[in-house]
Amino acid sequence: MKILITGIAGFIGMSVAIKLLQQNAENDNFYIVGIDNLNDYYDVNLKLDRLKNIQQQLGDKSKNKSKNKSEKFTFIKGDISDNLFMQNLFNEHTFDAVINLAAQAGVRYSLQNPNSYIQSNIVGFTNILEGCRKQIKNIKHLVYASSSSVYGGNTKMPFSEHDNVDHPVSLYAATKKSNELMAHTYSHLFGLPTTGLRFFTVYGEWGRPDMALFLFTKAIINDEEIKVFNNGNMQRDFTYIDDIVLGIIGVLNNPPNVDSNDIKIFDANNPDPAISKAPYRILNIGNSHPVQLMEYIKAIENCLHKTAKKQFLPLQMGDVANTYADTTLLNNLTGFKPNTPVSVGVEKFIKWYRNYYAV
Repeated sequence: MKILITGIAGFIGMSVAIKLLQQNAENDNFYIVGIDNLNDYYDVNLKLDRLKNIQQQLGDKSKNKSKNKSEKFTFIKGDISDNLFMQNLFNEHTFDAVINLAAQAGVRYSLQNPNSYIQSNIVGFTNILEGCRKQIKNIKHLVYASSSSVYGGNTKMPFSEHDNVDHPVSLYAATKKSNELMAHTYSHLFGLPTTGLRFFTVYGEWGRPDMALFLFTKAIINDEEIKVFNNGNMQRDFTYIDDIVLGIIGVLNNPPNVDSNDIKIFDANNPDPAISKAPYRILNIGNSHPVQLMEYIKAIENCLHKTAKKQFLPLQMGDVANTYADTTLLNNLTGFKPNTPVSVGVEKFIKWYRNYYAV
């Protein structure tokens, strides 16, 4: 089995690759091709170290001595928005599945550099879909990253895949909703099995430096103020990275198909946004336990044994006050439900942070 993982040097991409390689260490026919453009949206050295970590983990954990690292995993530098690069990639490799995690992330950054979101999240995703279409007889499943941001202005909690999501409040959210619509088109026209995963505030070791946990930890250690938006009146469904990884892999092994119950119960007179007559599915991956922002900060302070200096600010443009995932569909499909408490996940992150940055 050969799997393409895009955004392999990213936080989630690295974590998924390591888990899959560990699970398939004794499978001679298992292979991962990872691509990433290694852009400078944040520290490239962190991305390079993630790639090194994949190789190190593979070397440490693999029990199959007949396969060396390069035979189980290959990294190729390239951009999914580069049409020629993507055409060559799909011409040179035949994939059994694709996990698309490459994207321009971040709600607030979309206000500063909207074109990067169009290039990566729209043009790039089109290239992914086209590559899959050309290998439609081989690819059993395209799993791609969507986002809880698609719920936008919705206020009914918890957020359900069955809810309408036609009111995005950021360009980032709009591109992710577009991905879901684009995937449905290819599922309908070409029978490509697709699953979109709406991630809810992923955190943990090797995380992104622009995320709250990273920013807060760094600032508190350096005696700097942390920015507390909406005057602290926010809650997030913080989801630990290990839970995200298990969810992705569980979904990968359960592609939608024409015999699924979803397709049998779909009513075109009253269409459900989460399912379709096509082999298409949308799923939330969240902890289903929203945590107040001030409680989250307190967990960081407890682990660092230090009180944060706080600057209270209004809600930022494009942001939302609350997120809360209904994960019933994920649990029904895979038998898995994310459940790592914030106190546990934060402690693991800070232990990694201190070790990585030697502080």
